[in-house]
Amino acid sequence: MRKIIVAPEFPNYPRDWHFSPALDTGPLLFFSGITGVRPDQTLAADPHTQFRDAFRHVEVHLKAAELGFDQIVDLTTYHVDLRKHLATFVTVKDEFVKQPYPTWTAVGVSELITPGTLLEIRIVAQRD
Repeated sequence: MRKIIVAPEFPNYPRDWHFSPALDTGPLLFFSGITGVRPDQTLAADPHTQFRDAFRHVEVHLKAAELGFDQIVDLTTYHVDLRKHLATFVTVKDEFVKQPYPTWTAVGVSELITPGTLLEIRIVAQRD
């Protein structure tokens, strides 16, 4: 079974970008990269706000799948200027992701698809 999940706040993703924001495969759900770009296509310049927006968007996508942060089993984050913003990122991440922590891999990259984007979050979640 494979079911595409699209959060109501981001209906344009499959139409404009030709990808599934989330794919429900049964016990595991795979979420495409999520950034801090808002539904109106604006992006905060401040890293703290941008990271918080990204995690709020993760929350929106999880909610569309009837899941929560506690069901994330794997977290992969892609960062522009990883070392420069890591402390800020961890502070924001810890507001949303609690124990037991999922696995986490942080990758530094030179750029992301939307100019000014500093972070992209990819998650795998598991239904209880």
